[in-house]
Amino acid sequence: MEISALYQLFLSCSCVTTDSRNCPEDSLFIALKGESFNGNAFAAKALEAGCRYAIIDEAAYLPEGDERYVLVNNGLRTLQLLANYHRRQLQTPVIGITGTNGKTTTKELIAAVLMQEKQILYTQGNLNNAIGVPLTLLRLKPEHELAVVEMGASHPGDIQELVEIAEPDFGLITNVGKAHLQGFGSFEGVMRTKGELYDFLRTRKSAVVFLDHDNPYLKTMVKELPTVEYGKGEENSTEKHTADIQKQEGHPTPALVEERDQENKLYVEGHLADHSPYLTFAWRRSCEESYRLVKTKLIGEYNLTNALAAITIGCYFHIPADKIDQALTNYTPTNNRSQLMQTARNTLIVDAYNANPTSMMAALGNFSRMETQYKMLILGDMRELGEDSLSEHQKIVEYLPQCGAERVILVGSEFGRAQHTFTCYPDVEATIEALQAEKPEGMTILIKGSNGIHLNRLLGIL
Repeated sequence: MEISALYQLFLSCSCVTTDSRNCPEDSLFIALKGESFNGNAFAAKALEAGCRYAIIDEAAYLPEGDERYVLVNNGLRTLQLLANYHRRQLQTPVIGITGTNGKTTTKELIAAVLMQEKQILYTQGNLNNAIGVPLTLLRLKPEHELAVVEMGASHPGDIQELVEIAEPDFGLITNVGKAHLQGFGSFEGVMRTKGELYDFLRTRKSAVVFLDHDNPYLKTMVKELPTVEYGKGEENSTEKHTADIQKQEGHPTPALVEERDQENKLYVEGHLADHSPYLTFAWRRSCEESYRLVKTKLIGEYNLTNALAAITIGCYFHIPADKIDQALTNYTPTNNRSQLMQTARNTLIVDAYNANPTSMMAALGNFSRMETQYKMLILGDMRELGEDSLSEHQKIVEYLPQCGAERVILVGSEFGRAQHTFTCYPDVEATIEALQAEKPEGMTILIKGSNGIHLNRLLGIL
């Protein structure tokens, strides 16, 4: 069946599902296959549960004479083609977001800002892969004014595949760092893969990149593309500006503003004001003289760049500054990403959804600068680092003495291979047993590790 004919079936349905356990009335079921499942085997169940049509890619599951079934060559590819066709029909402007660290938080902040005045669609959770991106696009409605689509990658070519589906008009790479090295092969491989977003935008008329002015890697990658830049501006004068801002006086003179703008060409600039424990910062558009102070519920000064990206996109799409401030002030992180949790016994800084050398060092650096007594670290392995794993874990343990922690617990076999004298447990089960006996109290505890280490299971006992 031609994609245009499939599209008419899609339009007659309420939504798309790939899960036979979640079949809204009159939805379209698309059977997908993986290493341990075959969605074709659940097509009949999906129809019984309320789906109007079922797209399958194995003839063995096609009942004779049942017009509710549609046989295609490849279910996943059909999902992707359908999403791209739908995106082209609606012509909704798409902002594509990728990066090694911070892309989900940045996406959430951007969505919070844009929603102040616009109807937008944005990626739910971290549905940022070859299945999640098309499912996001198929949720597009005519009333949506913008789409914010997150794109993840663990192998070369992943971003290229996703941008060919989403066809973004705008692009943002949060950063490039050491993650998924087992799949990318090297840091240069990470840069090339993330740069596939820029490569696609070079083929689009009127494409725009939102660029972190302070990131030297991104600046070398973005050549020949129009940019809207944000950054920390006069970073060396942060303390002076912070004092001025907190007193709500002493703003830079117009002459100084003009001189700095000509040098940096920043669309938005900001400065750290405080990060103990929550990020507080000041920002302004380069065409303005005065700064605005924002107090967030985000943990970690590294989130300043993520917030500035959201502000820049908000300003670009004409969201009033007061509403931008309100969105960032009210945003509360979830899903074990830079969360502050107060338990009966301890203060927890939970960043246990993902970890790589870049994000780990950023979290540790921020933790070391926090002004609090009785610090404790619980760190889990950083996964998918390939042949660099041992050396990267060794770098982390060698940095730990600088963090000012009274107690350090490492979890996982990779930390176990490194040379150190810290307490190390092979898995989270052994860690739970030890902490139940130890019962730490009155501590500020950073919990950071790859999701596969399951450090989130520690929260209930701390």
